[in-house]
Amino acid sequence: MSPVTAASSTTVKPQGCTNLKLRQLVRVVGAHYDAEVGKTGLKTTQYSLLSYICKLGPIRAVELAQQMHMSASTLSRNLRPLIDAGWVEQAPGPDARSWFIQATADGHAKRTEAQRRWRAAQEALNARLGAQRVVALHALIDESLTILDDEGADLGHE
Repeated sequence: MSPVTAASSTTVKPQGCTNLKLRQLVRVVGAHYDAEVGKTGLKTTQYSLLSYICKLGPIRAVELAQQMHMSASTLSRNLRPLIDAGWVEQAPGPDARSWFIQATADGHAKRTEAQRRWRAAQEALNARLGAQRVVALHALIDESLTILDDEGADLGHE
């Protein structure tokens, strides 16, 4: 048992809704990244998708959806704006039924531009919160994810 777990189970009683607090944090942090990455014409979700495609492509849609932990329909919906903008294309696979998704040259350039903005957002957040707080936050999130993944069946997850 970690010191945090031991202390919280005996001396500290959480107040308020954890889900609400996490959603509030996600909204504030997300807006911070959206404002910076948005200067490139991309939403942060589109930047993430484009980054995966640049790193992994050409890749089959089903494999990309698995890598990103999203459904095929969500992937398809999120791909459309990137394809329409000319940053991503679908290329024929080895047989008539398969397609590969890959970034175009413009897509690679857009990712590089957005990556600079993402880095600026990250550095600004680190400066505002302090590097030690960000490191602690990452550690707490990672530890919580590990615990919740291990106990997923208890929480109704498969």
